[in-house]
Amino acid sequence: MSAEPGRLDTDGAPDPQSPHEPGSAAGPDASPGQPELSEGAESADDEQSPADEDAQSASSKKKRGKRQRPFWRELAVIVVAALVLTILLKAFVVQVFSIPSGSMENTLMVGDRVLVNKLVYHFRSIDRGDIVVFSGQGSWDPPAAPASGDPIVRAWDGLSNLVGISAPGTDYIKRVIGLPGDHVVCCDAQGRVTVNGVPLNEKSYIYPGAAPSLIRFNIRVPSGRLWVMGDNRADSDDSRYRLNDPGSGTIPESAVVGRAFVVIWPTSRIGDLPIPGTFKQAALHAATAVAGSTPALGTTTAALAAGTLAWRRRRRD
Repeated sequence: MSAEPGRLDTDGAPDPQSPHEPGSAAGPDASPGQPELSEGAESADDEQSPADEDAQSASSKKKRGKRQRPFWRELAVIVVAALVLTILLKAFVVQVFSIPSGSMENTLMVGDRVLVNKLVYHFRSIDRGDIVVFSGQGSWDPPAAPASGDPIVRAWDGLSNLVGISAPGTDYIKRVIGLPGDHVVCCDAQGRVTVNGVPLNEKSYIYPGAAPSLIRFNIRVPSGRLWVMGDNRADSDDSRYRLNDPGSGTIPESAVVGRAFVVIWPTSRIGDLPIPGTFKQAALHAATAVAGSTPALGTTTAALAAGTLAWRRRRRD
C-alpha cells in the first residue's frame, strides 16, 4: 500500500506515483538522493559543549542561591546598619532628649522629645535665648557614679538613651540669658531681668502669669561661662539657686551638649524652638559692644583722671 501523496514513506523514500508539488520534498528543488532530516534530529547550531552546560548550571545555582538567601539574615543586616547609623548620629550630629520636669513649661512640657543639634556650636557661638542641654557633672552635680557592671543594664541604658526614652540624670535643659562678660541683674523698677542694662520682655516664653524672678541677683558672668534660667521661673532649679556655688551659679560653656531646636514628640506639639525676639534687640547688641570695650574705656578714664590730677597740681604750684 502506497503512502499518501506528498508524504514520506516509512523508510524516507519518495512515492514515485505521487505528483510533484511545488515546494514539496520531492519537488524540482530537491536534490536526488539527499536525505531529509529525521524526526528528533538536532542541527549543529543547537548542540552545546560540556563547558557551556557547566557554565549554565553554575549560573543557575548562583541565581537560586541569591533568591534563597534567608530573610532573617537580610533583616539582621538592616538592623545592625540602622544601629550603627543611630550611634554615629547621636555621638556627632543630633540626639533625642526627653523632658523630665516642668522647669521649661510651657515652652517644653513633661514627656516632650526634643532634637538637640550637637554640631551647631562648631560653626557659631552660643547665643542668648538659645535653649541648651548641658551636663551638670562636676559643676551643679557631683561626678557621675560608676556605670553598672551588669552588661544587660548597660546595654538597655545605652539603647534607651539613643531614642530619648530616658536621659542621664545630670543633664539639664535651660535657656541662655547671659553670655561671658554680661551683667545680668534682677530686677529693674518694672520687675524685669536686665542684661547689660537692657530689659528683657519675656512674656512670649516664660510661664503665663509668672514673674521674671522672685530671687534678686546681680552677676557679672565670668569668662567661659553662661547664666541660664528655666522658662517656668517658679519651678526651675537654675543659676539663681546656685549663687554660692563655684562660678556663682553659672555653667561652663564646655559643658554644653548642644542646642535644642525642634520638638518631635508628641505629634500634636511638633515645632521648632526659635530664639525669642527680645534677644535680638539692637540696644542689647550695642550694650554688648560697649561692655566688650570696657577695659579700653577704663584705661581712657584712668588717663583722663591722671591728666586732671596733674593739671590741678600745676595750678596748685
